[in-house]
Amino acid sequence: MGVIIVREMVGVSPHSWSDAARQAVALASRTVRNIRTVEVVQSTARVEGGEIVEYRVQLKLGFEYEE
Repeated sequence: MGVIIVREMVGVSPHSWSDAARQAVALASRTVRNIRTVEVVQSTARVEGGEIVEYRVQLKLGFEYEE
């Protein structure tokens, strides 16, 4: 393994924090190759009327640099 580049992103889901993370990685993998690591930095949620309506995860994605 050579150089690893780390980028941050936020994933969202109406279902769960893990689903938000999965969706973020799936979306990133459409344009980023060689994703090697995912670190969940923070998990939060949006609340309306006393109910959670959106789960959010802030992620750090690590992917291998290609020349």
